[in-house]
Amino acid sequence: MAEEIATLAGGCFWCVEAVFDDVIGVTSVESGYIGGSLENPTYKQVCNGDTGHAEAVRIRFDPDVIGYDDLLDIFFHIHDPTQLNRQGDDVGTQYRSAIFPNSEAQHVAAEAARTRAAADWPDPIVTTIEHPNTWYEAEDYHQDYFARVGDQNPYCMAVVAPKLRKFRKSYAARLKDGVVAA
Repeated sequence: MAEEIATLAGGCFWCVEAVFDDVIGVTSVESGYIGGSLENPTYKQVCNGDTGHAEAVRIRFDPDVIGYDDLLDIFFHIHDPTQLNRQGDDVGTQYRSAIFPNSEAQHVAAEAARTRAAADWPDPIVTTIEHPNTWYEAEDYHQDYFARVGDQNPYCMAVVAPKLRKFRKSYAARLKDGVVAA
């Protein structure tokens, strides 16, 4: 298997991670920070909005099972790419919509996906396509957060769970074995 990596920021990383954990061909999803200036930022520092980092996910996937284009189309479907520096009540540059391509081919694919997405949204797409940057893994307690504590966290029940249900219903053919479509 020739594994590839996609790096995406679409608001709270708990939301984005929960969705991509269910996608067939995805071998792992890691929450972290990217796009800022501070080395080794902490969650608290990123949440202050002063570091320039975005909450993001690093997705490892098998391109023989799911393509980068498909991951990008899912990404544009599961968050609102027309909201500048926010997703719902999560406000700040750390919640921006951004793609961090890992190659020129991914950059070209990101541009094309943003153009495709524009047809689905009434307002302009504000998703940025940013230069590759240093990835910082988020603290352990953020990894697989929804899978571990989702039903015990009010934010997850109000924000992550509905997003995950919508995704599962819309992308039933892209779900891993054992994941039930809503």
